[in-house]
Amino acid sequence: MSLVEGRFGGQRKCSLRVARGLLATSAFLALSALAGCGDGGFRPVYGSAMFGGNDVSERLATVDIAPIPGRVGQRIRNELIYQTTGGGAQKKPEYRLDIAIRESVTSMLVAENANAGTQIFGIDATYSLIRLSDKKVVAHGTSYGRASFDRVSSIFANVSARQNAENRAAETVGREIQTRLLAVLSTGNA
Repeated sequence: MSLVEGRFGGQRKCSLRVARGLLATSAFLALSALAGCGDGGFRPVYGSAMFGGNDVSERLATVDIAPIPGRVGQRIRNELIYQTTGGGAQKKPEYRLDIAIRESVTSMLVAENANAGTQIFGIDATYSLIRLSDKKVVAHGTSYGRASFDRVSSIFANVSARQNAENRAAETVGREIQTRLLAVLSTGNA
């Protein structure tokens, strides 16, 4: 007899069995509800059309990403182009993605001599997905990316660290926008 059984007289085992049973029943009911969703409910984003998905990778390849000014803008655009085409050729554009960005640098850990030990590079991006056939905005929103970097006495190290932070923040923004595009394009309403 274990300490738990001896102390609580077997009631602990019974309540664990009841809790496990309730959990299993809840999981079964949730999965049953999802299975019956059909066309109006749950659909896999990356699934093929054969299995009830929307073959969203094909639709992503029809998005033309407009040029974004600046080095960071170009990094975001390159990230999105690669994510939408997978490195392959772009299909005939059906949508255009317009993105405007705002960059910022925030100093943290400022010393008495006014030198910042750490800085945070930030990107705030607003985007609009426009259907080319009727020029209607089918999706819009904002995304942001933040990346910190340390400042040291070497100028080269500071420039390199900032560019690395810019690249990481641009990748974050690109992935977030891609995720939102997947959600919009997978519904079939875009």
